[in-house]
Amino acid sequence: MKKIALRIDDIGASSKKYEVYSNYPFCNFLFIKYIYPFKAWGPYNELTEDEWKKIFDILVKYNAKLTVGITSSWVTEKNELIPFYEKFPNQSEILKNAQKNGLIDIANHGNLHCVLGKHLPLPFSSNRKYHREFWDYLEYDVHDKNLKNSQNILNNWLGYKPTLLIPPGNVYSIKTVKAALKYSIEYINSYNTIPYQRIKIINNNNVFAFHDKDIKAINGFSWLNKNIKKLAQSNDLVFVKDLQHE
Repeated sequence: MKKIALRIDDIGASSKKYEVYSNYPFCNFLFIKYIYPFKAWGPYNELTEDEWKKIFDILVKYNAKLTVGITSSWVTEKNELIPFYEKFPNQSEILKNAQKNGLIDIANHGNLHCVLGKHLPLPFSSNRKYHREFWDYLEYDVHDKNLKNSQNILNNWLGYKPTLLIPPGNVYSIKTVKAALKYSIEYINSYNTIPYQRIKIINNNNVFAFHDKDIKAINGFSWLNKNIKKLAQSNDLVFVKDLQHE
């Protein structure tokens, strides 16, 4: 039976509020990019505790596992950083319990999910390029600081440091990899594979990756149920880390 990993990203990321743009030419103007059908991403709200319970019910129903990419810090308009477990205490508690029960595996999805200080919406253009955290043009110290801080926050919350990194937007570089090795990261999951001898890069070939937005703002729980049901019929639904030997 083939192994397929389910993965949800952007949990706790302030990009859901501040990443605002349109895919349509000439529609990144003032308020236009905030409204349908021109709106491409944000804003939308964080999944609630009850919504997480619905997700867990679906996972149990189909004997499925889910890797959850947590962005450790919420970035405010004033560049203040709020740890995930302080910003979303109810969600953090139910996720922590699900992790302990083996239903989910929590992965590092960056510290900020953005370039600090450049994350706010722009009046006449897209700000999407600034909602990626590990650009190669950023100094190594930025990569190092963000991974150090994110791992410390996740450790303070969970009691351990996650070993899997999911780079926001699949953007990362050798700088990211070298810094990750310092902070207990053993695996990186991305379709952008950068071979490096001392860390395992898991590609997305056997990963069904989606965002919280797919449930919260676009397709709903029926979409999630339909997809997991279909995948569970002929696959073993595992954590991303279980693909390391595939």
